[in-house]
Amino acid sequence: MTAGPGVLPDHTAVRVALWRALHVQADAPPHVVDDEIGLRLADPGDGWRARPDMDERDTRLVRASIAARARFVEDLVVEQAARGVDQYVVLGAGLDTFAQRRPETAAGLRVFEADQPGPQEWKRRRLAELGYGVPDWLRLVPVDFEGDWWERLLAAGLDPGRPAVVACTGVTMYLTRDAIVASFRRVATLAPGSLLATTFLRPAEDVEPELRPFQEAAERGARAAGTPFLSHFTPAGMLDLVRDAGFRDARHVPAGELARRYFADRTDGLRPSKAEELVVASI
Repeated sequence: MTAGPGVLPDHTAVRVALWRALHVQADAPPHVVDDEIGLRLADPGDGWRARPDMDERDTRLVRASIAARARFVEDLVVEQAARGVDQYVVLGAGLDTFAQRRPETAAGLRVFEADQPGPQEWKRRRLAELGYGVPDWLRLVPVDFEGDWWERLLAAGLDPGRPAVVACTGVTMYLTRDAIVASFRRVATLAPGSLLATTFLRPAEDVEPELRPFQEAAERGARAAGTPFLSHFTPAGMLDLVRDAGFRDARHVPAGELARRYFADRTDGLRPSKAEELVVASI
């Protein structure tokens, strides 16, 4: 890493970026999402594919899920942009690379990437080092999701009087239920026509048997790293939560729907897991 002493990316964000790259490098085309920019940002060294959490066989389900959720959200953003929505908020942005990979769409939006201050500073430096920079339409907003992150977004230029797409993927498991509810209630105050796309993590006993050991190991690793998984939901539980937060409508997007949408013509059996699924809610 060359972003500066004492400033490092979040290890979970790096892992997600590497899984997206592994999908491109290990799985046959067509690729659900083509993202090796996150790999360049992370700069993990030549031996990254030898990491235990990058095993090609053991991570098939999880990397398919990571690719599918990214593609689903990006399709949603492109669809809404065509309808005139011009604000896109990424909560817990990590090494998200939509702005770099899809500039033809992103440059017509105001894109807000909200994340922790340290990783956000690291990402800003890496974008500069790689020549991408941070254009005016891209706002990197340092926040504390257990604190007053909403005011920071407003200060960065988010207009609550205009519709927005808000993505919250790979985040809710790290937050308390109270913090999730408070966050969703904030999002639900946006203008009518706004959408929230959020993922949620099912309990380990509610996922495919072959994935349970992997998820249990991930939870142990998260605890050891000081970022424990705090919240799990069933689909019904997450639907209840977003409706109670004030959203007009909400629907569950199961792994099977993503499989039909993005993996139907594959001959290698690659498919997303139901361990982490999506809910889309509208205001």
